[in-house]
Amino acid sequence: MLQMTRRRAWKAIGIAGALTRLAAEPDRSQPVSAKHALDDLLAGNARFKAGQPLHPRRRPEDFRATAAAQFPQAVIITCSDSRVAPEVLFDVGVGDVFIIRIAGNIIAGAGVTIKGSIEYAVAELNVPLIMVLGHSNCGAVKSAVQHLNDNDALPGSINGLVNLVKPAVAASKNQPGDPLSNAIRQNVILGVNFLSDFGPIIAPKVKSGSVKIVGGVYDLQTGSVALV
Repeated sequence: MLQMTRRRAWKAIGIAGALTRLAAEPDRSQPVSAKHALDDLLAGNARFKAGQPLHPRRRPEDFRATAAAQFPQAVIITCSDSRVAPEVLFDVGVGDVFIIRIAGNIIAGAGVTIKGSIEYAVAELNVPLIMVLGHSNCGAVKSAVQHLNDNDALPGSINGLVNLVKPAVAASKNQPGDPLSNAIRQNVILGVNFLSDFGPIIAPKVKSGSVKIVGGVYDLQTGSVALV
């Protein structure tokens, strides 16, 4: 009798889990609005922060279902930092987000590989939302703060990379508060501003309202993403 009760309990848990998973797995082939996409990301981050992720669309069959085509609802430009994983911190699954990673989440001076990837997501995949995502304690921004103050150079191509972050450091120099946090936030803002005016593909779509660009900063300590 006890064994039967346990079986029924596990069966009920399995059904409840399946229903929860189905509720979290909308048809990604259908277009969504930028607001819907952003709400999904923020809801997923809230689950992650609370320690209650659903881990949606990560089964082998989910990967097979996206083999022929992809329908991401957001493109996320974020840092290469090993602690920043958008699929995890937004609790999304395969096919949900188009991710572009580069140290310091640099956009303006990053060249055609980064800019072209963003344009591809917008023009070919019809992504309605672009998020520029920085994070706390960013090494690239920290180096830019340090070496702008020291007026020295770093070896190899690292120096050129850090130089691309220095405009954000300079722009935030007189802001009250922590210089590193200010520079990280300003770096995100500069990326958002650049993309808002970036033609010929993105800027017209932003102007028409078919594409929305937002910035956010991920806190490594709390797991929370705050919009800026």
